Amino acid sequence: MKKIFFLLFAMMGYQLSVNAQSDKYVSSMGATLQQFAEAKDENAYTAAAAKFERIADAEKTQWLPYYYAALVKARMAQQKMGGDPDKVSDDAQVLLDKATALSPANSEIFCVKYIILSAKLMVDPQSRYMKYMGEMSSTIESAKKTDPTNPRPYTLQAIGLKYTPESFGGGCNTARPMAQKAVELYGSFKPASPLHPNWGKETVDAIIADCNK
Repeated sequence: MKKIFFLLFAMMGYQLSVNAQSDKYVSSMGATLQQFAEAKDENAYTAAAAKFERIADAEKTQWLPYYYAALVKARMAQQKMGGDPDKVSDDAQVLLDKATALSPANSEIFCVKYIILSAKLMVDPQSRYMKYMGEMSSTIESAKKTDPTNPRPYTLQAIGLKYTPESFGGGCNTARPMAQKAVELYGSFKPASPLHPNWGKETVDAIIADCNK
């Protein structure tokens, strides 16, 4: 009987430890997501990426903090923050590879891969178009196929088309249908938790509003 009570107390202690660790993870992620959402300059973006990476390295089994660290770096590369965009993009890819190892064939991860590729393309669009466009296309199609309910692949395509000259197949006529498809999906999309990706709705709303002027 004493052995049974000992085992029960041991199991309870283990569960309390797991719950405490889980609560700390959720709290840290929530605070860092808020910091990311409010970031407006290079220092703020860099700090958010570093915090996500520290959470990821501490947890080791969670893909989301690596995903967000990669997303922050990818957006920095797009905005030419943090130095050489190619180097920042490569740093983002290293983080994304760690997320992929924990969650293969993940639509959200494919979306960040697309952003990284687009950042590399924009370093020199004329000379890099042939190198990156094919991979970008296959990556965004993988994002759609992996999760047909995810609005972000259509969001990213709408952004790309909106700012591509009409002579190259871009502009509102091609961007609007993608943005409308994204809005439709946002209407029913439910993230798996408050920590899971749920960005992009405001961007497609702005694209549609601008194209309807």
